[in-house]
Amino acid sequence: MIAAIFWAFGATITALLPYRRQFIPGIILLVAAPALIIWVGAVHGWLAAVFAVAAFLSMFRNPLIYLARRATGRTVTRPDQMEPRE
Repeated sequence: MIAAIFWAFGATITALLPYRRQFIPGIILLVAAPALIIWVGAVHGWLAAVFAVAAFLSMFRNPLIYLARRATGRTVTRPDQMEPRE
């Protein structure tokens, strides 16, 4: 559980960074999450793993949607390239 707590703190600190500086720590967190979720599930049971997956999907929904759209060949626009809404 300590590793999951440090991961959550890392995600919070990454979210506080300016958008351009979030990329590298965000990728590290994105890659580390599945291993951490499997570890939490093995130690604490499947219900804890389900909650961890829900938290992961909630925090990384936009990057995962972006990657899914790129993988399927659909047009994507990065948030920093979008026009401001009125």
